[in-house]
Amino acid sequence: MHHKNSKLFIIAILLMLPTGNAIAQGLKDALKDYFMVGVAVNQRNVQVPEQMALIQREFNSITAENDMKPARTQYGEDKFSWENADRIANFCRANGIKLRGHCLVWHNQIGDWIYVDQNGGEVSKEELLRRIRNHVSAIVSRYKDIVYCWDVVNEAITDDWRAENPYRQSRLYKIAGDDFIREAFRAAREADPNALLYYNDYNECDPVKSKRIYNVVKQLKAEGVPIDGIGMQGHYNIYGPSEQEIDKAISMYKTIVNHIQMTELDVRINTEMGGQLQFNKDEITVSEHIKTLQQRQYARIFRALRKHADVIDCVTFWNLSDRDSWLGINNYPLPFDKDYKAKKVYDVIRDKINPEKITIAPENDK
Repeated sequence: MHHKNSKLFIIAILLMLPTGNAIAQGLKDALKDYFMVGVAVNQRNVQVPEQMALIQREFNSITAENDMKPARTQYGEDKFSWENADRIANFCRANGIKLRGHCLVWHNQIGDWIYVDQNGGEVSKEELLRRIRNHVSAIVSRYKDIVYCWDVVNEAITDDWRAENPYRQSRLYKIAGDDFIREAFRAAREADPNALLYYNDYNECDPVKSKRIYNVVKQLKAEGVPIDGIGMQGHYNIYGPSEQEIDKAISMYKTIVNHIQMTELDVRINTEMGGQLQFNKDEITVSEHIKTLQQRQYARIFRALRKHADVIDCVTFWNLSDRDSWLGINNYPLPFDKDYKAKKVYDVIRDKINPEKITIAPENDK
């Protein structure tokens, strides 16, 4: 093609391209003036080319769904397993995506070895704290070049609204009291002075539990425990929490921390919330009524989050698609369906649609 003609051809092509907001942009770009947008990933997500491309287009923060949890990274005294966590960290390094660490200390998915002494009995408090410190130091040091924040302690507050003690009566707590929380945060700060350190929990908008989270974090911070932020997991459903409950919880938390993240967001289509988990076992057809309820709930959530963009650093979806979700395909919880295609709810989030603009379809509308 003649040089002049080739120039004209390129100009003609450019003129046919959409302009302005019509150009396709990922969630990270659409919401860049508010907060980062993240996703929790598994091993398949960072090895299948189509899924890798979807992550690169949509997200600028990644969480390892399971591969950086205590039991996956350490299976005994000085016995570490890094392969899977390294693969996710290396994906982030190669693609310039920030990595949020999840999680350092949790009563679940933690090896029983941490509780048992050399004689097969229960370890002393001092020994448990030493092992926690060693685990935290090892993993934080290994990934300090790429991890920008850590969920240091996960789910240490009880769900029992009648309990006088705010702490979950876990094995960690029964051996060490709340000192396991102090030790974990201090060890994380020493291993990486630059990482933001979060306390992370679910049902964080519930009036009783949110107040407990607030009180515990406030007290620990007053003692000098280096807690930078609160992670609101965000395992919600199409009926709740309300926008007002989310707003109220964030407003309360931001009086004691400068950093808040929604760390594990999904919106299931039943009435369960938080750690509750009942899979829909049979293949279901999600009605238009349910789809529009989900769209409106996501719109409410993101309006509340945008309102508090001064403290919200990142909003992370818990899994890349419904196929990957810990809730199962049939709970239909995420912006991308089982085939990794964007749902209408994706547009609602990307385009910052107000919930009042979403018409709820009739209940009998299939």
